[in-house]
Amino acid sequence: MSFSPIKLYNEFVFGKPGFVILNLLLIGVFFAWHAQDFRLDASADSLLLDNDPDLELSREISARYGTGDSVIVAYTPNGELFDRTTLERLAGLREDLLAIDRIGAVDSILNVPIFGDTPLTGISEDYLTILDEAQNLELAQKEIMTNPIFQNALLSPDGETAGLLVGFEIDEISTQLLSRRTELQRQQISSVLPPEEMLELERIEKEYAEYSVIFADRQHEIISSIREVLDNYRGDAEIYLGGAPMIADDLVTFVQADLRTFSIAVVLLIIFALGMIFRKLRWVAIPLACCAVAGIVMVGMLGLMDWRVTVVSSNFISLLLIITISLTVHLIVRYRELRATRHFSNHDKLLRHAVKSMFRPCLYTALTTAVAFGSLIVSGILPIITFGWMMMMGVGTALVVVFLLFPSIMASLKVDNANLSSGLRLDLTGALARFTDKFKGNVLILYILIIVLSVLGLTQLRVENSFIDYFREGTEIYQGMSLLDDKLGGTLSFDVIVDLPQEEDDFLDDFGQGFDDGFGDTANNDAYWFTAPKMAQVEAIHNYLDDDPQTGKVLSFGSVIQLAKILNDGEPIDGLLWALLYSRIPETLKDTVLTPFVSVDDKQLRYNVRVIESAENLNRNELLLRIEQGIETEFGFLDEEVQLSGILVMYNNVLQSLFQSQILTIGVVMFAIMLMFLVLFKSLSIAFICIIPNAIAAAVVLGIMGWLDIPLDIMTITIAAISVGIGVDNTIHYMERFRREYVRFGNYRETMFFCHNSIGRAMYFTSMTIVAGFSILSLSNFIPTIVFGLLTSFAMLVALVGSLTLLPQLLITFKPLGAEIR
Repeated sequence: MSFSPIKLYNEFVFGKPGFVILNLLLIGVFFAWHAQDFRLDASADSLLLDNDPDLELSREISARYGTGDSVIVAYTPNGELFDRTTLERLAGLREDLLAIDRIGAVDSILNVPIFGDTPLTGISEDYLTILDEAQNLELAQKEIMTNPIFQNALLSPDGETAGLLVGFEIDEISTQLLSRRTELQRQQISSVLPPEEMLELERIEKEYAEYSVIFADRQHEIISSIREVLDNYRGDAEIYLGGAPMIADDLVTFVQADLRTFSIAVVLLIIFALGMIFRKLRWVAIPLACCAVAGIVMVGMLGLMDWRVTVVSSNFISLLLIITISLTVHLIVRYRELRATRHFSNHDKLLRHAVKSMFRPCLYTALTTAVAFGSLIVSGILPIITFGWMMMMGVGTALVVVFLLFPSIMASLKVDNANLSSGLRLDLTGALARFTDKFKGNVLILYILIIVLSVLGLTQLRVENSFIDYFREGTEIYQGMSLLDDKLGGTLSFDVIVDLPQEEDDFLDDFGQGFDDGFGDTANNDAYWFTAPKMAQVEAIHNYLDDDPQTGKVLSFGSVIQLAKILNDGEPIDGLLWALLYSRIPETLKDTVLTPFVSVDDKQLRYNVRVIESAENLNRNELLLRIEQGIETEFGFLDEEVQLSGILVMYNNVLQSLFQSQILTIGVVMFAIMLMFLVLFKSLSIAFICIIPNAIAAAVVLGIMGWLDIPLDIMTITIAAISVGIGVDNTIHYMERFRREYVRFGNYRETMFFCHNSIGRAMYFTSMTIVAGFSILSLSNFIPTIVFGLLTSFAMLVALVGSLTLLPQLLITFKPLGAEIR
């Protein structure tokens, strides 16, 4: 006790508790002010691998082909779609959407060309649309339904649902900042940046971080404005909204709604559980006060540091609540235990003893829990790395707050003279002790069986990320994504980028340079690129992609080739006619059907492939590999000539990295925790024994996920770390008390019964409180919230039962504390 920090702690916490409480309140006010800067981030960047080359490729492709964010509106009128009144109503909707700020274009059946009996060589800027009075609606409907460009994209196969593709304007500021940042980061990787460029990189990164907040808010405003417009037209039609920006926005909306709705419900249930367990206001108020201060400090700290919470880390507040309550309940139970057994000691002495005796196990609990969450830092995935750091900071914050606030409040309160009973109405801990004592070695056999079943479940664990499965079937977003899958070719997509071999164009071989005299400008020189053999290959690749049963609508220049054949009465099109067509394609059509899919200068093709999210047995990784390897094999391309890009590809990279990092980090964290056990208990045998229940807890949770077909994805990857973190808490507290009491009893069986009746109760109270609170999450409409609540509760129960059955039986069997003396 001569160490100055301990003296300082005792002097202020026990001698000047009011001063400590006041300072904590001031700190709380400071961080509460910065809590207003706390943000949720669901941008694509927040869910992707750091320095993923496919991310750079995706941005390069977007810049080259001029593609930006867009959403799809599915419009199914109550009456006939191809009716003048309905079309006028749809035209009004289109105009209202175009009037929204930062909406660049709205493509629909209203502005696509109707060629009628126009021959292929007669295509010009002066084409009719469905809104022209002279247009025969029945013939127009048949033409659009058979048009390979627009069918299953702007019009459903049954002709009952129209699609409106709403394109957002490209944000030039964001593009410029991102481009310059990427350029400087590449230079930094390849060489040492000069000081002035290092300063510029720091400035650009700061500006981009600040502007990304503005950009995200603007995206939300655009989505909200679109929804407001759609609401004005729902009376006459069934309308759904889809697209990657909408999904990202809805993820944030659902998480925010759950945080608002269920945070209150969780707290109320925890209050109820604490009240039922302790039946005293102070034992309810003190844990809540500790949770409030720890929560405010962490939220404010994240706001101050501009660390944005993603959908991955959105549950960190709930986990902080678990950790804080666990620490507080252990202190409460220890104090009450001392009060019940040491009747002649005064309040101050009991409080000091309770805090002193619990600090060491709580410190090691916090450290090992931090190590469990720290394993996420090596994942290489930015949101998961950030989540790992958040939880490490949260664990430290909870430990400091609890060991400052709990004794300060207790020292300020009057002594509770109520009689404390050592009995329980539901003596679950005693029942588990009797169960362990009765079945003895059979407990180990039971857990061996559990391990086998868990391993079998682990073999069935799959890596997948289906956004449609994040929502209940009754929600609007689920129904909208299902309708888009069924009628408009899917919602999310990826790009297939094909680099054509460098070779002499057949057109030049056939017609020579003399033909160039008639097309003297650069634009018409590009026409030579469109040769008949090349167009046949473009169409063949398009058909290959379209024939895959798990792909939806394929958008590419191949659709234009198919339409050209239809307009040419099925006759083949030679190189001369392709050059003529290129020179005559209306500019408005070029921006829609040519520029986004062909880069003549780069001799490159782009195929945009939508995926049916609701398809059964869809494995995105297998689909992407099948398509890339299939094109290479089928058409003789080299590996570097075929690349996949887009948000779906990058999410798949994240998922594959998750699976690899999960295997790596679980092994690393188990080894690190065992080393901490070795330091704490100074015994290799005890360290091995203590790691077993934690390893089983993680295996059981992941095994259950495998058996229940719950995929390992961006939302569930943290479950293993949570399971280990929770299990470590119970193991350390139980083992620390068992080791101390064994010296007194000298008998493993008697020590087990005593520990179950003391520290076991604290573990039981903590677990039941958390399970009661988090069970309410099962009522959410957001499936990841439900899974998190149920699996966290299950992990609590597994950790509790393992620490109160397997751990004592291992101690009794292997006797790591030495032979019994009586």
